[in-house]
Amino acid sequence: MDVAGGRVVKGVRFQDLRDAGDPVAQAARYDAEGADEIVLLDITASHEQRGTLIDLVARVADTLFIPFTVGGGIRSVEDATGVLRAGADKVAVNTALVKDPELATRLADRFGRQCVVAAIDARSRATRNGQRSLGGPGGWEVVVRGGREPTGIDAVAWAARVAALGAGEVLLTSMDADGTTAGYDLPLTSAVAREVRIPVIASGGAGRLEHLAEALDAGAHGVLAATLFHDRGTSLAEARAYLASRGYPVRS
Repeated sequence: MDVAGGRVVKGVRFQDLRDAGDPVAQAARYDAEGADEIVLLDITASHEQRGTLIDLVARVADTLFIPFTVGGGIRSVEDATGVLRAGADKVAVNTALVKDPELATRLADRFGRQCVVAAIDARSRATRNGQRSLGGPGGWEVVVRGGREPTGIDAVAWAARVAALGAGEVLLTSMDADGTTAGYDLPLTSAVAREVRIPVIASGGAGRLEHLAEALDAGAHGVLAATLFHDRGTSLAEARAYLASRGYPVRS
């Protein structure tokens, strides 16, 4: 769930955001429908240079009986402590980690690697007819502040570095695919999954059930989807049944 202004929002490549509901109600719905995990990303916290909305985190956590990851505006061990005390199980860090890579180590030392998620927003360097294309030559660049700021950092190499520093999981979002419903960036997913030995969660682009399977086939350990479920075109039960029918182990 991408959150801005206290509401769940969804757009395309983090632009043209539209309201997608109340975070507490959405979280409760997805828990009841059988989600394995909820990820709440306060997508404007870093850009607005503020902390995570702790009260919102607490209200969402009160509705959940499944793991809960929170990201956005976490810049220190103290920030992470506040989010975890509010009910989160894991913290996702993106912009602050680029500024201070050793933060991953401090967080892992304090809370354990299993608690530290490196959120990586990546944008393709490849262009075709003047437009960015998924995969291709040039690789992918890490972007921060909700995709607004390029860093010049190679995304695959960055994933390997944060894993070595203490991150226990990578939440990998393709900024080119996000919200398009055209499918995940499979070359990106595959490249990062091959480079690290920690779980990689593919994010950005799911529009059909087949896309979930494609990302898992590309090496992802899990798949994050928003538009697919927010718009109620597909239920979590349908997604789980589909993946089970394809032979993927799915929690009953």
